[in-house]
Amino acid sequence: MYYEKRSFKDYLGSFARFFVLFLYLCAAVLPLVWIFLTSIKGDKELYSNPLVYWPKHPTFAAYEKLFTYANFGIYFRNSMFVTLVSSILAMILALISGFALSRLRHAKVKSSIQILMYFTQTVPSFMIMLPLFMFFSKRHLVDNLPVLAVIYIATVVAFCTLMAKSFFDRIPEDLEEAGKIDGCNLAQSLFHVVLPLTLPGIPATFCFAFVNIWNELFIAVMMINKATKYTVPVALNSFISKAGVSWDLMSAGIVVSLLPTMIIFGIGQKYIVAGLTDGGVKG
Repeated sequence: MYYEKRSFKDYLGSFARFFVLFLYLCAAVLPLVWIFLTSIKGDKELYSNPLVYWPKHPTFAAYEKLFTYANFGIYFRNSMFVTLVSSILAMILALISGFALSRLRHAKVKSSIQILMYFTQTVPSFMIMLPLFMFFSKRHLVDNLPVLAVIYIATVVAFCTLMAKSFFDRIPEDLEEAGKIDGCNLAQSLFHVVLPLTLPGIPATFCFAFVNIWNELFIAVMMINKATKYTVPVALNSFISKAGVSWDLMSAGIVVSLLPTMIIFGIGQKYIVAGLTDGGVKG
């Protein structure tokens, strides 16, 4: 078997690429490791001088305090309810609207709709916070988790629609025509012919919506004032007060808040990569 001899320049290029990836890995992982180590430190080690990097007496008291004293379980449940409802409904709406946009015959109308959807992604969330608050407060709909879920659906459905459209663009319309010959109407063609072929795109769309909604803070801070209705980002923000930062609760809360997104990506990693690849390359 013939092996091509690599030059010193090739080895140097490979080393440079791996070194850059290693630096990126350190920048991404080390803060998470530090947060976890902080969450298992006792009070003496947490505020000691000089700084203790590795806890000598690790304890999970911060996690116990998080779910008892800080009622983090209620906030976690609120976030899970809002995020799951918003993500699932946004995904369903995006699949339907993405299919309609993909099969739209009028090129100028399709292009205008896409530009409008892209434009909505350029508007910072803080620009719509005041109008949203005034609209819902006059109708006494503040501190309402279902209303917050509706707002989140509106914020993510446009980009999810564009993602779904890119998946549908790869499906030949001849398959739908074959389905019509077999007696399928438009809805049956979508759910029985097209969607099974775009299966990797569905988890990718869901994960995009889930992560963006789960981590959203500004709209939730504006719309939620009652402590019993806090979502996880709002609860973490409440650990910062004039007296200082509750670093033990903050670190433990961050670790717990990372678990859902890690589980989602861990389970659906294969489908997410396949979905993004299929959506990003047109055959």
